[in-house]
Amino acid sequence: MFYVQRDAQGQLVRVEATAYAEATETLPADHHEIQAWYAHEVVETSLKQLKQSDLEMIRVLDDLIQVLTSKGVIRVTDLPPAAQAKLMDRNQAREALGGLSQLIDDDETGLI
Repeated sequence: MFYVQRDAQGQLVRVEATAYAEATETLPADHHEIQAWYAHEVVETSLKQLKQSDLEMIRVLDDLIQVLTSKGVIRVTDLPPAAQAKLMDRNQAREALGGLSQLIDDDETGLI
């Protein structure tokens, strides 16, 4: 049994397994609204994980491009103009943070 709270339009706004003061009714675990609520939660959690992974992959790709260009495997000019502009912006931002190098840990445990 789940305790639920609805908004003025009758939509679920909160679902809990234990009772809470704002709960207006209870629904069984197999109720279609409960199933939809938790399916939506799974999707939201997956989207958050993908967004975090995207941020981490940006750093990996940035570092990879830096290594490839420093070894002469590729040139920045080999990339499309939009990619070149984004890389330049990131390089400028990293250089601006150069004075804060002691605060930034490149082992993924720092602030960035």
